[in-house]
Amino acid sequence: MQRLLSQSFKRRLPLLKLLSAFAAISGLLAGVPAISWAQSNPGLTLFSGVKGDNQLTYRLDFGGQPNTIDRYRLRISHKKMKIAVAQFVISYPEYFKGSFDPKEVELRVKDKKVSLSDAKWDKENHVIEIFPKEAVPAGSNVEIILSQVKNPSFGGVFYFNCSVQSPGDVPLSRYLGTWIISINN
Repeated sequence: MQRLLSQSFKRRLPLLKLLSAFAAISGLLAGVPAISWAQSNPGLTLFSGVKGDNQLTYRLDFGGQPNTIDRYRLRISHKKMKIAVAQFVISYPEYFKGSFDPKEVELRVKDKKVSLSDAKWDKENHVIEIFPKEAVPAGSNVEIILSQVKNPSFGGVFYFNCSVQSPGDVPLSRYLGTWIISINN
């Protein structure tokens, strides 16, 4: 009986070593880098009130900590860009008590910087307006980079809505989606 038990244990020994190594590595990976990854990118959002296909992706370059300076990378997939765009309008909630620098707004289309004719921050109406010099073509991947953003003093979840206006005499305003931005406590 002892001999059978010994052989069974020998067969399982590599599996036990593998599980032990996995447990040790998991413990190491659960440290600081994993926390900063989770804080700078959107995670899985359940029960947000925003349909999954209307949720836009983003990244916070400096971790999304309250009361710090950050850089927001707000992305719009080419699938959402069904029309050419002459103006991007980002509205955010009244309870977002951060600040933006309109001189530090950058627009990237297909990974290339695009010249802006203007970028405005309407603090009272909680809106950022971005005007590219030339209309952004339909079907383009877009990234709006807001640098020197002062995060609010208290963390929370903030819904940033994106609307666009098409070029032409009668510009049509269309909702593209929502960035659900989380600032950590």
